[in-house]
Amino acid sequence: MEGSALQTADSDTRINLVGLSREELESAVTEFGLPKFRARQIWHWIYHRGATEFAQMTTLAKGLREMLAERCVIVRPGTISEQLSEDRTRKWLLAVPGGGAVETVFIPEEDRGALCISSQVGCALTCRFCHTGTQDLVRNLDAADIVGQMLVARDTYGEWPSPNGNRMLSNIVMMGMGEPLLNYDNVAKALRIIMDNEGISISKRRITLSTAGYVPNMERCGEELGVNLAVSLHAVRDDLRDEIVPINKKFPIAQLLDACRAYPGANNARRITFEYVMLKGVNDSEADARELTRLIKGIPAKVNLIPFNAWPGAPYECSDRQTIARFSGIVNDAGYSAPVRVPRGRDILAACGQLKSATERKQRASAAT
Repeated sequence: MEGSALQTADSDTRINLVGLSREELESAVTEFGLPKFRARQIWHWIYHRGATEFAQMTTLAKGLREMLAERCVIVRPGTISEQLSEDRTRKWLLAVPGGGAVETVFIPEEDRGALCISSQVGCALTCRFCHTGTQDLVRNLDAADIVGQMLVARDTYGEWPSPNGNRMLSNIVMMGMGEPLLNYDNVAKALRIIMDNEGISISKRRITLSTAGYVPNMERCGEELGVNLAVSLHAVRDDLRDEIVPINKKFPIAQLLDACRAYPGANNARRITFEYVMLKGVNDSEADARELTRLIKGIPAKVNLIPFNAWPGAPYECSDRQTIARFSGIVNDAGYSAPVRVPRGRDILAACGQLKSATERKQRASAAT
């Protein structure tokens, strides 16, 4: 299934309109000899109405629709597989238009939910607690690949046209496979499309970008996108963080926290989230908790404590409940919110740190036989 989806995308020479910026879409339609306002109509149909083919665009003349269909396509990722957890978490394995496969996860709540979107096929950062980190980086996703994950989720939950009020797909977290700030230009382009108020229209206040600490693009992200920032901290000493999150060797804790203090728009109403995975006997002592509160002093912040989600061959175990509770209590007593994240989708390997494309697993298995 994956092969056919990728083959179709690769062999089609027509322009994929998904992932084009407004300016690029205008340029494309004017090259066809059409007025610029046609770009706005097409944008509305793709991102507000969820059109998958030009025949659905009934505000365009039939001849125009036929001409567009000859020259352009509206390509979404192909669904290789879809799994639904016992807790209603849903995971898609998607063949993205640009090539390769990624996992995307939707975590539902009572009347809303967060879509966890990938930014790369694989990852170059090799964080030891993360399953994706055991997969080599294949490539950066382009804007069509990233926006397409949102379109597939919207298709699944029937959220077309874009709802004005309550919506299940209410939040986005750039927290899937890959490091978003190492693919900043494509991620930024995709998020601008998703935030555009004449299309999908998700507010920047409902979007969180998670980074392992690629400092050079943090300020740019805050200034240009204004989205919420989550930082994968996971250790309070450089020697240990060098091991758990190897990017720390380039951008150590002090430098990372300076960038957090300078993050544009961070305030008590819009706090930076520090992600901290709880690893038994590794980073979960009371001394670690106290040092954490000292390090983040003065930063408008909250701390998400994440019970380690195991995966086959993982080098760590999860801290026990009592240890996590004590750690949380120390951070709370210092004046920082420190909720313990409830694991979601563990039974389908969709929880935090568990994503790894099944195609890559199959390739390794084939190579070994």
